[in-house]
Amino acid sequence: MPETGGKIMRISRGALLSFFLLFIALTCKAQLDIKKVCRLEEGRLVLTLDQRWSQAQRTAVSRLYALDSALLADAFALKPVIKEKNNTWITRKVDAHYVELSKEQRKPAAGETASNKIFLIDDKSVDLSVAKERESVPYGVNRLTRNTIIQLSGGRTRFFLPGHRQSQSVFLSGSFNGWSTRQTPMQRCDTGWMITLKLQPGKYAYKYIVDGKWTNDSYNKLREADTYDGFNNIFFCYNYRFELTGHEKAARIAVAGSFNNWKPDELRMIRIQGTWMLPLYLREGTHAYKFIVDQQWITDPANKVTRPDGKGNQNSFLGIGDTLYFRLTGFSNAKKVAVGGNFNGWNGSELFMEKTENGWQLPYVLASGNYEYKFVIDGKWITDPANPYISGSGDYTNSILVVKPNHIFRLEKNGNAKRVTLSGSFNGWNKPGYRMAEENGVWTLPLYLRPGKYTYKYVVDDKWILDPSNDLWENNEFGTGNSVLWIENSVR
Repeated sequence: MPETGGKIMRISRGALLSFFLLFIALTCKAQLDIKKVCRLEEGRLVLTLDQRWSQAQRTAVSRLYALDSALLADAFALKPVIKEKNNTWITRKVDAHYVELSKEQRKPAAGETASNKIFLIDDKSVDLSVAKERESVPYGVNRLTRNTIIQLSGGRTRFFLPGHRQSQSVFLSGSFNGWSTRQTPMQRCDTGWMITLKLQPGKYAYKYIVDGKWTNDSYNKLREADTYDGFNNIFFCYNYRFELTGHEKAARIAVAGSFNNWKPDELRMIRIQGTWMLPLYLREGTHAYKFIVDQQWITDPANKVTRPDGKGNQNSFLGIGDTLYFRLTGFSNAKKVAVGGNFNGWNGSELFMEKTENGWQLPYVLASGNYEYKFVIDGKWITDPANPYISGSGDYTNSILVVKPNHIFRLEKNGNAKRVTLSGSFNGWNKPGYRMAEENGVWTLPLYLRPGKYTYKYVVDDKWILDPSNDLWENNEFGTGNSVLWIENSVR
């Protein structure tokens, strides 16, 4: 977001926020698809132009993006390189109708108005999806020198900006409202401005806009750099609290676990009325942890769930989120059965399963996502015989576990194929990729994908093909194209 200073004025081409806000207006006015027009890709701003646009739509693009009409004309004429003042635009033909116009997203020069001016419009249509950012960190603790943000009951969070009594308007802008500049006005109170929002647990970035000027929270020491040589404040909405009773004579108690790479000196607890406490945000999933009481590591005496770490020690475990079950049928003669995967560092001596009438099972908590795993039967690693979805090949074949899938890939009219796999930007274009399952001539694979853009292809008996049911695609360095998928928050 822009750094502080300046007044409201005309839009600057260099301001990324303005590009997105203007694009929203363009979408409403010209009825264009946001998924096909504007995106950021590896530090470049990319506009996809449709040669079927009417002259009125082309004029709207020119005005709203402050693009010279000659620049657009050159782009539609497929001029490969277009130089305009301090910008160098690249033109690329996508298919019969679409042309990509892109440039490097440069930082504003010294004294340039882009870094301290904003363009305010009514942008209520901004996508409020923040799932990607909220899931991006495993834990977080706030560093407030004054209670400018307070978590209330019922999932409500109150933001308070002290002072600024002479200001005419104050808005709250952040990742929770798509960095809207007008959607979240704060209310004047006796000692400043405040507003209460409903937020889910997770990480959020924010700033205030005081009479059109971007303003940071001076009482919040957590911050991250923005793209304009300034910074955004960071706030974590808590969902868990560690507690340890007793140890009145202890000088220092901390908590460490798998969520913070077992750093012993990072998360210090505070003693309140005989109980040591630490509230924090923890991402959904299963976490191993211990308390460090004056340099002595101990398990949580109030938590009966402990497991070995494979090194002769025991750790306490907690789960946040819904419980799932790993199940393995048969193998009744096995002495020990465990499960290991990329969710626990492939530790095959930690998650031992319980014996049941039909086999083995283990309750476990994992956040939404795609995971790989195997069972360990008396020291021998095997894939899940009941799971048709696998990744890799040979000795490196793993079963795939998808928690809360939100998209199902389907490939029809290839029922005679011996094997179909899926590869794309979501798995690093790994080959052979994820193996799909076939039923009644239709190959399917459910996956969980965070909101955003993905490229992918199917591999049918070692032959790469585009998705025949998806008209959206883009070219690649091989000239063969990749199918394009956009994921929103809605479950498909």
